[in-house]
Amino acid sequence: MELAIILMILLIVVSISAMKLSDNGVTFPFRRKPSLFTPVEHTFLNLIDQAVGTEFRVLCRVRLNDLLTVQNQTDRKQASAALSRASGRQLDFVLCNRSDMSPVLAIDLVHKSGKEGYKTQKDWFVSGALDAAGVPHARIKVQAGYTVEDIKECIETKLIPYRRSRQKMTQAPTHNPAPPRRPTRPVRSVRSNKVAA
Repeated sequence: MELAIILMILLIVVSISAMKLSDNGVTFPFRRKPSLFTPVEHTFLNLIDQAVGTEFRVLCRVRLNDLLTVQNQTDRKQASAALSRASGRQLDFVLCNRSDMSPVLAIDLVHKSGKEGYKTQKDWFVSGALDAAGVPHARIKVQAGYTVEDIKECIETKLIPYRRSRQKMTQAPTHNPAPPRRPTRPVRSVRSNKVAA
């Protein structure tokens, strides 16, 4: 009889455990955050939006994996290791070209809040990966009193290579049109044909 009771209790425990592991029994202990950004991030996002105007789209909290990919000729082991390292890295803001959403500039905020601060030490993997991919990286220290012009100047300094490449693209002709053909001899007589009266 005691064995039957022990088996029954064991069966109940297993049943409850199985229900907890199924989708119907799982509880979701979440609540909505009051804001997607910290006050510092929100203020800085507003400054970036005003600084770039309608020229770029500003994306927030972009994983390095979403921004970069490995080169085709990279061997599998090295590519897997690089992607694994990149998956844990995140950029605070990324400016993208509005027309094709290509990344133009990565921006990280740097501030000394807390014990070790936030991104106070330069991440050489992030910097090296962005540099290899040709994406400029701006690290801006958070401080009170930044104006839109301050942020715009910082961004424009990092965008100098981008501006030069865009200027070359607009100046270079897309094709070499042939010059208009001109007659090599007169088509008709220059002198007027006057009939003698």
